[in-house]
Amino acid sequence: MSVAIITGSAGLIGAEAARLFAANGLDIVGIDNDMRSYFFGDGASTAPSRERLEREVKGYTHVAADIRDLDTITDLFRRYGKAIAVVIHTAAQPSHDWAAREPLTDFTVNANGTLNLLECTRRQAPEAPFIFTSTNKVYGDTPNRLPLVELPTRWEVAEDHPYFERGIDESMSIDSTLHSLFGASKVAADVLVQEYGRYFGMSTVCFRGGCLTGPNHSGAELHGFLAYLVKCAVADQPYTVFGYKGKQVRDNIHSYDLANAFWHFFRQPRRSEVYNIGGGRFSNTSMLEAIATCERLTGRPMRWRYSETNRIGDHIWWISDNCRFQTHYPSWQLTYGFDQIIREIHEGLVELLVGA
Repeated sequence: MSVAIITGSAGLIGAEAARLFAANGLDIVGIDNDMRSYFFGDGASTAPSRERLEREVKGYTHVAADIRDLDTITDLFRRYGKAIAVVIHTAAQPSHDWAAREPLTDFTVNANGTLNLLECTRRQAPEAPFIFTSTNKVYGDTPNRLPLVELPTRWEVAEDHPYFERGIDESMSIDSTLHSLFGASKVAADVLVQEYGRYFGMSTVCFRGGCLTGPNHSGAELHGFLAYLVKCAVADQPYTVFGYKGKQVRDNIHSYDLANAFWHFFRQPRRSEVYNIGGGRFSNTSMLEAIATCERLTGRPMRWRYSETNRIGDHIWWISDNCRFQTHYPSWQLTYGFDQIIREIHEGLVELLVGA
């Protein structure tokens, strides 16, 4: 028996990884206590996703544990021991704004929880690759210092800049920048993952994602921009755009493409790696462009308003450079472009909310 331990298993990325790794023959132990409903309300609960996993995924075992509870996590890792083939850590408090409400909760979930998992992996399954879903927010607002050009529907980096063709690579500094409290807690976790690889010889990796999305995302106003935007469009609910004239740019990576990157790393693990990962030039949009797409899909104008106040630490322009990962894993490619992603989200929400 080979076991994949997946935290946040009922969330967007965790559930996608559970399905992919199960389909490739691993038993799945999913850790998820539905803290997303505590963070963002009942509408963001992962309970329906958990029920689908338990119903549809053969070899799936659910554990409703808190990753901050070291005793429980230790007992779980001892139970499976050397059978643990990989640890995929996707659980997190994921919102800038929410982190400021409860900084202690944010930090203990994101940093202390990650430390617990790393230490349990080191003691019980040191050969198992440790895959961590980090974030591009570890760079703080440094991307906002890039030379940006205002176009009719988006901000764009200047054409003579090295990032224009491929996006932002891993050489960008994480120092001397405004991170937000969420960004700081994720930096702490990110660095811990790297150091466990270096100090203890473990196969660890940080995937610094941009906007992670897909049709199974329980989008909320404070997290899950694209899913929440489409939800508002389908339900004809008001939506607020925060700052930057609505021209801020995000790349969007489908949950399958990210889970598939995890699979490639698992098959050929490396030590203390860091990868920017996202939709890149292949899949990206501005807020204004995404709203226009929603209006085409629904056939009616969106009810949205504009607030001059941007979110703290928010990026004006982010497009990931995936080249480092693709160099190490040349058989991995993005398969979902923005149009396909948003159509999938729209179709799923129409079925859920409208019953069409």
